[in-house]
Amino acid sequence: MNRVILTPPVLPGTALTELKQWLGVTTTADDAPLLSLLTAALDVCEGFTGQMPLEAECEEVLPATAGWHALATRPVQAILSAEALAPDGTRTPLDAVAYAIDLQAGGTGCIRLPGGDARVAVRFTAGLAADWDALPEALRHGLVRLAAHQHRERENEGAAPLPPASVAALWRPWRRVHLT
Repeated sequence: MNRVILTPPVLPGTALTELKQWLGVTTTADDAPLLSLLTAALDVCEGFTGQMPLEAECEEVLPATAGWHALATRPVQAILSAEALAPDGTRTPLDAVAYAIDLQAGGTGCIRLPGGDARVAVRFTAGLAADWDALPEALRHGLVRLAAHQHRERENEGAAPLPPASVAALWRPWRRVHLT
């Protein structure tokens, strides 16, 4: 997947407050590292579930071959635009009548391209929830628990598999399974 997050989700103060309450931290000295752990937990959650937890504006680059192409990021909320990418990096917006979009029930975003020599940059919005408070409780609690686990384990040697079983149990209902 060749994805770039153009506008990352913003974690509100309530997310940090939940993590600090879970850890019993009352000072502000560790706020920046704790926020970094929450951001990393979002990435682990996406890797485990196959779904981006919080909405973000993203871009994926696809080959310009004719036909339908599925975006790798899920769940896609909206496909915003498509631009042809020339070999020199210049971008040309594709006319809206030159391509078609399809948002499927499972969160897959598809785009039908007319074909051409260039690659195509597709800009879209993806994520399960618009903000932290709209996240399903099990996902949000798993994010807090994973960040807390990483904070507590920061002094130990060796990396344990992520996510820990207690977090995996919370996230498992949201996991997308693929048959190959």
